[in-house]
Amino acid sequence: MCEKNCCCNFDENDDRFSNIKQIIKEHKAVKGALIPVLHETQRIYGYIPERIMQVASEEFNIPVSEIYGVATFYSQFALEPKGKHIIKVCLGTACYVKGSQDIMDRLCSLLEIQVGKTTEDGLFTLEAARCLGGCGLAPVMMIDDKVYGKLIPDDVIKIIEEYKALE
Repeated sequence: MCEKNCCCNFDENDDRFSNIKQIIKEHKAVKGALIPVLHETQRIYGYIPERIMQVASEEFNIPVSEIYGVATFYSQFALEPKGKHIIKVCLGTACYVKGSQDIMDRLCSLLEIQVGKTTEDGLFTLEAARCLGGCGLAPVMMIDDKVYGKLIPDDVIKIIEEYKALE
C-alpha cells in the first residue's frame, strides 16, 4: 500500500517537476552538485520527494540510497511535506525541567500527530528542538517565528485554536 508521499502520487506534469529536472540536467556535470539540487528542491517543494531522488540518481549516476543518506543527514532537508505552520517545542534542559514534555504531549494529543509529523489538514507540523534560546522563558515553543514562553499544557489549546481561526 502506498504512503501519501510515495512516487505513485507524484505529479510529473507539475511545473515544479519540470523545473527541478532542468536544474538537475544543468548541474549534471558539476562536481558536488547534489546538495545545491536538494536545496533547490526543498525550496520549491518544501520537502524532497522520493521521485526527485530517483531522477537525481539517474542523472547523476549515483544510488538513490546515497541521495537518501545525504537528505537524511542534514537536518534542513525534509522527506515529507511540512505543514503551513511549524511548531517547535524546546526539549532542552531548562525547558524540559520546567515541563516542556507535558507541552509536547498535549500538542500530540490535541493535533492527533506524533513528533515529526504533519496534521492531516496540512496546517501544523510538530517538531522537537534541543534549544530555542529562550531558557529564561522556559518552557518555550515556537510557531513559525513567534515565541511562546512560560507555558503550561492548557495554554497550547488556546494558541492552536487562534491559528485554526485564522484559516
